[in-house]
Amino acid sequence: MLNWTNFLSQLFNGLVLGALLALISSGLTIIYGTLGVLNLAHGAMFMLGGYAGYVAYEASGSFIVAVIAATLFMLVFGILLERLVIRHFYDRPDEDQLLVTFGLSICIVETVRYFFSSMTKTVPPPSLFSGITSMGGVIFPTYRLALIGIVAVALLALYLILYRTRLGLIVRAGIEDSVMVDSLGINVYRVFMIVFGIGAMAAGFAGIVNAPVVSLSPGMGEAILVQAFVVVVIGGVGSFPGAVLGGLIAGEIISLTSMINPAYSYIMLFAAMTLVLVFRPHGLLGKKGRE
Repeated sequence: MLNWTNFLSQLFNGLVLGALLALISSGLTIIYGTLGVLNLAHGAMFMLGGYAGYVAYEASGSFIVAVIAATLFMLVFGILLERLVIRHFYDRPDEDQLLVTFGLSICIVETVRYFFSSMTKTVPPPSLFSGITSMGGVIFPTYRLALIGIVAVALLALYLILYRTRLGLIVRAGIEDSVMVDSLGINVYRVFMIVFGIGAMAAGFAGIVNAPVVSLSPGMGEAILVQAFVVVVIGGVGSFPGAVLGGLIAGEIISLTSMINPAYSYIMLFAAMTLVLVFRPHGLLGKKGRE
């Protein structure tokens, strides 16, 4: 039934989903913008971060420990993956990069499935954010309210790294012209390694903080990967603010359309992406002339 209460509820759900998509897509757009690698394993990293947090939670019983452990695990995992595999594909054709990251995605998913089976796993929210909260006559899960703040803090941290540190300056310069950065004597490959680790860390962090909202399953990264790529296209490749804006737009489109007819939520999302590609091919906040 369409009414004001349902509209506010779906608007809020769209904000939660949009914030999560913004965080995931920020890591994806940083990797693609800097390294030029279309990382089809990004969804699997989102899933792996959730399971790493689940293992830490089972061992410690602390949600905070689970979040910290999953974040650090994915940072190390991303760095190792870049050094062992991804680094060898920077100068290879795009189709090779797609194939290797797609293959890595399958390996990650099936490895998790082997150790944890296909049965869903759950991570309860911290006791501080359990229960429900009433706002203006509309009832919201308290953890979802907290999740908006958690993701906002994570996005702010990424923003400060990108726009207020020397590493961020090098990353943004590498997005525009990695050859020039290399000619200045900066070890581009070391920067690439750190960037890939940060991107994996962002995906893993999103995976564990989203675990109390959606149960963990080995295939959970597939849908989120598609949504993240749409967000990157809408916001603009290589644009961190674009990933945030695109994520919020995509989240609201999916949520509000689901209120009317869930079957059309993805159709409307892709329709929005098509409109952006037609009228602004470089994305809402992307720059013209970027490849």
